[in-house]
Amino acid sequence: MAPSSSVVSKLKVQLKLAISRLRMVQQKDTAIAKQQRRAMAVLLEQGKEESARIRVENIIRSDITTELLEILELYCELLLARTGLMEAKECDPGLEEAVKSIIHAAPRTEIKELLQARQLLVEKYGKEFALEAVENLDGKVSERVLKKLRIEPPDPELVTLYLTEIARTYGVNWPKRPELVDGQDDEDDDNPSSGQAVKNLEEPLTTDELSKATPPRDLSPRSPVSVAPPSPSTDNLNPRVRLPGPPELKPGAKMSALKKQTPGTDAQSTGKDGPKKDVVGGKIPDVDELAKRFAALKR
Repeated sequence: MAPSSSVVSKLKVQLKLAISRLRMVQQKDTAIAKQQRRAMAVLLEQGKEESARIRVENIIRSDITTELLEILELYCELLLARTGLMEAKECDPGLEEAVKSIIHAAPRTEIKELLQARQLLVEKYGKEFALEAVENLDGKVSERVLKKLRIEPPDPELVTLYLTEIARTYGVNWPKRPELVDGQDDEDDDNPSSGQAVKNLEEPLTTDELSKATPPRDLSPRSPVSVAPPSPSTDNLNPRVRLPGPPELKPGAKMSALKKQTPGTDAQSTGKDGPKKDVVGGKIPDVDELAKRFAALKR
C-alpha cells in the first residue's frame, strides 16, 4: 500500500482536474439543453404537443444530470479545501459524506478524472469503506445524490410545467386560449399586434405635420473635395495656407571645383593688358569702355 502522503498529493491533483472537467461538462450540457428547448418551442407552435411531451423528458433528465454534476463538484472542492484532514488513516466524520457520495456516484457520470479520484479514495480508505459507500449500508451517501441518480419517468405535472415555461420564454401561445383560437379577443383593440403597430408607424405624414417639421440647415450643393483651414493659435491669429515653391538648385562642391580648374576661364580672365574684369560675376562696363574695346578690335 502506498504511503498516505503520496496518495493525498495525487488526490489533490486529480480533484483539481475533476473540478475543471465537471465545469466543462456542465457548460456543454447547458448549451445543448438550450437548443432542445428551442426545438420544443417549435413543436408547441406547430401544435405537436404529444411529441413535445415525449421529447421534453430528455431535457428534464439532462437538467437532473447537470444538478448531480454540480453537487459532485462542490464535494470535490470540499475535499480539496480539507486535504489536511485526509492525512489520517481513518476518514474524518466531516469528510465522510463527501467521500462516500463521490465513490457512490462517480461510476454513473462517466468522467475519467472523477473516476480516477474515486480510485484514489478507495486506495486511501480501503475496500471495505468503498463497499459501504457503494451499497450505502450506513446511509452516509447524500440524499440529494441518491435522488438525482434514480431512474424513473418524470411526473406529468413536471412535464407540463416545463412545457409552460418553455412556451412563455419563447413567446409561444401554449396552452392556447379559446378567445385567441376563435379570433375574438376584446384586448386586440387596445393592444394591437406587432404587425399592426408597424403599419401604424409606416403611415405617411399629413401636410400639417410636414409644415411643422424643421427643414435642414444647408441645402446648397457642396464640393466633393474639402480642405480644412489651419487652426488659429496665439502666435498666428490669422493663419494662411502657404504652398511650397519649387526647390532651389545650387551647384555642389564638385561642380564649383571643376569650374575653377577649367583653363578656358583662365584665358578669358587674363590678357595682354593684365587680368580682365569678370563680366559674369563683376559689374557691367559703361559705353566709353565698350568703345575703346571695339576700337582695339579693329586694329
